[in-house]
Amino acid sequence: MTWNVKTGGLDRDGPDRLAAITEVLAEQRPDILALQESLGRRRLGMLASAIGMTPHLARSAFGQPVAVLVRPPLSITDRTALRWGMHHAAAGAVVSTGAGALTVVSTHLNPYTPSRRRREARRIAKRYMGELVLVAGDLNTLEPGIDHADELARLPERFRKRHLGRDGGVDSRPVEVLLGGGLRDLWPIAGHGDGRTAPTSGGGGHEFSGMRLDYVLGSAAVAARVVGMHVVRGGAAEYASDHYPVVVEFAGL
Repeated sequence: MTWNVKTGGLDRDGPDRLAAITEVLAEQRPDILALQESLGRRRLGMLASAIGMTPHLARSAFGQPVAVLVRPPLSITDRTALRWGMHHAAAGAVVSTGAGALTVVSTHLNPYTPSRRRREARRIAKRYMGELVLVAGDLNTLEPGIDHADELARLPERFRKRHLGRDGGVDSRPVEVLLGGGLRDLWPIAGHGDGRTAPTSGGGGHEFSGMRLDYVLGSAAVAARVVGMHVVRGGAAEYASDHYPVVVEFAGL
């Protein structure tokens, strides 16, 4: 599962959403979880304990932390963090699986400009490519090769600009950088249902207009093992965050 949980479940006003986040995760019981806008170390520890997972937190120099969590008997054998040159961060965890050592990267790309997102994507591609790799997270980037006119028309101009290149067209190059590095977008392979991930019905997100911004990308060996993928909707997922969680199912990992 990958999920942007919006400011660690804490807003400037309003209730603490940690209980709702925990409810969704307890229902879904992911074996591997990539979190963006993660909780701080203490609250992440509380969450991990409540759902029975082991966390790896990567702090951010400028923005929000990210994390990878795994459920025993899976274990993390190596931990890395990418902070330099990132608005948020990337957390890398090597997880022992039946197919071999799987590198899982949770990341959150720059929310403001495609050019900065593209530079961040290059750093991730340079550091984390390999035979068994999953890159998951909020890439803040519209899907390549799709007409996004309706989505953009519903956005106020100040938010529309976040998705446009200098030529005024949709800039999907941050995702294209990762695809060019050997990863595959798993949604076209195995996704079913509505793939839009932001905003939720009750969690805010006025900068979104019904968009797929949350991705799971895998190397060829990982993509060959995907058997299903869906966006989690309903219940606490409608208000626990402004993003919906995305779940991917694999066989042979």
